[in-house]
Amino acid sequence: MIPFRDENPTIHIPVVTYAIVAVNVAVWLLVERMGASYPLAQAICSYGLIPGQLTGHVAAGAAIELGPGLYCPIGHGPAYARIVTSMFLHGSWMHIIMNMWFFWIFGNNIEDSMGRGRFAAFYLMCGIVAALAQVAMDPASPVPIVGASGAISGVMGAYLVLYPRVRVYTFVPLGFFLTPIALPAWAMLGYWIALQLFSALPQVAGVQSNGGVAFWAHIGGFAMGAATIKLFANPAYLASRGQNPWAPQHLGWRRDR
Repeated sequence: MIPFRDENPTIHIPVVTYAIVAVNVAVWLLVERMGASYPLAQAICSYGLIPGQLTGHVAAGAAIELGPGLYCPIGHGPAYARIVTSMFLHGSWMHIIMNMWFFWIFGNNIEDSMGRGRFAAFYLMCGIVAALAQVAMDPASPVPIVGASGAISGVMGAYLVLYPRVRVYTFVPLGFFLTPIALPAWAMLGYWIALQLFSALPQVAGVQSNGGVAFWAHIGGFAMGAATIKLFANPAYLASRGQNPWAPQHLGWRRDR
């Protein structure tokens, strides 16, 4: 399913959502040079998260092949900063387009729910937890992890909790055609996370995926977002939606600037 809009109007200008999209696009264009082989490999080698390096399972000095004739030497130390920098890298045009598209659909309403400062912290937290979930499930992996999808999965988990009945319009492939249908968020996002779980199960049995997708990062980010959204959301905003009857209704809702 490919969502293209929802029936959930944005209350304020989603400044942080715009900024996160802009940073990801800038990194893709200026650092990864739109996927050109050497700049892409160099960026992934320098800023991607390698689980085996973080956990010490891959020894310093080892070389990881990223492509024909392209090798990434493993440096000394766990390189903790890569947990964050890897969230702003992507491996292809389709990778960044789909990530930013999903974020564009769901991010603005979650930013509305909590305000700019808390949304930025929430996004980074979900991305960090997502990356660590993937590392925990495959701690010796020498394959670099890149992409914003773990953090965006957290946004999607939050959306499912706050807006389960909002209709999301999606394209569904039927044969050779894409057919638009409207689904409640719980159906669309529930299907998406079920697909991630189904795809991740073989790794529990020790079967390595050849698809290059960090499914456990998606699952970890989604779970973190769903579990913590009501801690980050503004209480008056939740009260206005009938989700927090203990919040003082007369205060109205103010987002932090």
